[in-house]
Amino acid sequence: MQIKDFAEKYQLQTDTIRYYEKENILKPKRRDNGYREYDKECEKQIQLIIVLKKLGFTLKEIQEVFILRNEAISTSCNNSTVLLLDEKIIKLEEKIQFYQQALKIVQTLKELVSDEKYLENKEVIEELIDLFFKSVHERGML
Repeated sequence: MQIKDFAEKYQLQTDTIRYYEKENILKPKRRDNGYREYDKECEKQIQLIIVLKKLGFTLKEIQEVFILRNEAISTSCNNSTVLLLDEKIIKLEEKIQFYQQALKIVQTLKELVSDEKYLENKEVIEELIDLFFKSVHERGML
C-alpha cells in the first residue's frame, strides 16, 4: 500500500507517517523506484503507535518501546520494559486523579451556577478555580 492510502486508512496525515519513519518507529520497505511500501508489518507498527499515543506515551517512550520490542528476549530487556511500564502506570494514575478532581470541580461549578445562582456564588466559584489552579500548578500539569 502506498503512503496516501496508508495514511487515509489510519486517518493520519502523510507528513505524520513520514515523521514516524524519520523517527525510526515506522519502517516501510522501499520499492525499486524508491516508493515506500506499507505492508502488514507497517500496519502492526502504526496500530501500536496509535494505541501507545492514546495511552499517553510520548514519542520518546514509543521509540523506547520499539527498541525494546526489537531486542532479543533477555532479563535486561524485560527489566527495562517493566520499568518503562511502571513509569507510565504512575503517570496514568496521576492523570486519573487529576481528572477525578476536575470532574468534582466541574460538578460543583455546575451546582454553583445552576438556577441563576452565579452572582450569589461568584466569590466561591473564583476561590474554587484559584484552588484548582494552584493544585494543577503544584503538580506541574500546566
